[in-house]
Amino acid sequence: MKRGKLLNSELNHAIGEMGHGDLMIVCDAGFPIPSDAWRIDLSITQDVPDLKTVLSAIGEDFIAEKVSYAETLPAHNPVLLETVQALFGDADHEMIAHETILGDMAAKAKVIVRTGAFDPWGNILLYSGVDVPKWFAKPGTVAPPEYAKKLKG
Repeated sequence: MKRGKLLNSELNHAIGEMGHGDLMIVCDAGFPIPSDAWRIDLSITQDVPDLKTVLSAIGEDFIAEKVSYAETLPAHNPVLLETVQALFGDADHEMIAHETILGDMAAKAKVIVRTGAFDPWGNILLYSGVDVPKWFAKPGTVAPPEYAKKLKG
């Protein structure tokens, strides 16, 4: 058995397939997933599983360099925004138009993970990053400024 908490084999596979900058969308139950997208459907019933549970599990195995969400999230679902900020505090955060998430970003996603969440504007974009301390650990390597701030020591 694997050691991590994440048990879903397809979700483990998707995280393993992600390269630097690739996009994973973790969405609510109503998200219009394109028919040609790599869909991992975890939904069972209303709020099972919920976004917090799925994002927490993914966050333990996935390095998110940037997290995006709808610009309307702060006004319409501040509790979810607080959850996302707490789970991905080390990542850069960016708000974008909700329509862009539903259209352009859905088409660009490497994988879309559907939850059972009934959360308004509950579509979270996770951009794959690198483990900065490990990536820049070799003698002679110099981290660019955007990564240097993530180096400890």
